[in-house]
Amino acid sequence: MKKFLAALLSILLFLHLIVIVLPVEAGAASGDDSLALYAQSAVLMDADTGRILYAKNAEEQRPMASTTKIMTLILALENANPDDIVMISDYAASMPDVQLHLRAGEHYRLGDLLYSMMLESHNDSAVAIAEHVGETVPGFAALMNAKTRDIGCYATYFITPNGLDAEDDTGVHSTTAADLARILRYCIMQSPKKEEFLKITRTNAYSFSDLEGIRTFTVGNKNAFLHMMEGALTGKTGFTGNAGYCYVGALRQEERTFIVALLACGWPNNRSYKWSDTRKLMNYGLEHFTYRNVWQEPKLPKLPVKNGIPDSGNLEEEARIRLRLSSEEPDLKLLLSEDEQVQVETHISQEVTAPVEPGTLLGSVRYLLDGQVVKVYTVEAAEDVEAVTLGWCLEGLWRKYIL
Repeated sequence: MKKFLAALLSILLFLHLIVIVLPVEAGAASGDDSLALYAQSAVLMDADTGRILYAKNAEEQRPMASTTKIMTLILALENANPDDIVMISDYAASMPDVQLHLRAGEHYRLGDLLYSMMLESHNDSAVAIAEHVGETVPGFAALMNAKTRDIGCYATYFITPNGLDAEDDTGVHSTTAADLARILRYCIMQSPKKEEFLKITRTNAYSFSDLEGIRTFTVGNKNAFLHMMEGALTGKTGFTGNAGYCYVGALRQEERTFIVALLACGWPNNRSYKWSDTRKLMNYGLEHFTYRNVWQEPKLPKLPVKNGIPDSGNLEEEARIRLRLSSEEPDLKLLLSEDEQVQVETHISQEVTAPVEPGTLLGSVRYLLDGQVVKVYTVEAAEDVEAVTLGWCLEGLWRKYIL
């Protein structure tokens, strides 16, 4: 009987392992996959606030292929002039497909190479741009990584300007879906060159020549999403053997701007998976999230003022001060789903010591969503309160007991 039970236990344990292991081997991912996405990592972000609305393995580092080029573009726009002249190096001309087939020694206008890089994802153009802006590819990568930290992305590491698979002593060329969405958010919402970024990435076709006038090129935009949904704003595709198909893009409808970032979204022959996932996530955002006014008029108490002169001038009364918000707003609109609720917390000092001047900061009113602060209003003194002095006390006593 003991042998039978032992054998039965072994069989059950084996079956249990099958249940646990097989889905992982088939590519199932931890995290929220309620939308049944193909991508192994995915994010839907509210571009206005940077809040992540949907995530699947959003913080897992993965190679990101040519989606890298959004960072290359924004750095070139911010650090160089589109009319700069770029000379093509042997190294830039040696880049593998996809390429413009640049030749060493040729000269091009920087702005023209930006269109080549973004519309058709030419790897040689990306390296030529990087060498012009950063002097060398490692020098440009240093700029990319510094900018990444400035944006607030700490799980991203750049080695190449074009996204080709790479690894060095520090790490692997990689990002996360969350960081990739944050980088595009910077490019289209925060950068001083955001309009130039959008203009280039939204262009359907562009023609140019080398500065010697020997060769002429026409490049067409490979971002099919621009024609898939109303309000499609921008985006960049990518593919390498390690990264799989990747995509990052944005859509704007009725004041709402959504960003989708996808990593490892299939391998050949699954080129269309990224478009299916992008539409699914964008539609999820459009269907589930709308702007709601969550403004609440705060109830601000009068605050006791230690050693302060009361309004009445009565020695026996306690001085108290009126409070106000430093910046009153008639409404506060946040992009929320139907079941999301905002919590409002008021934090006010228990007591303040005179003298107090108008505008003195005395607390805050915070709006929170899922425990995260989404808006803070500072609370300040609405009036001044002078400190009690010996002269004021003597004058009060004189009026009360002598006059």
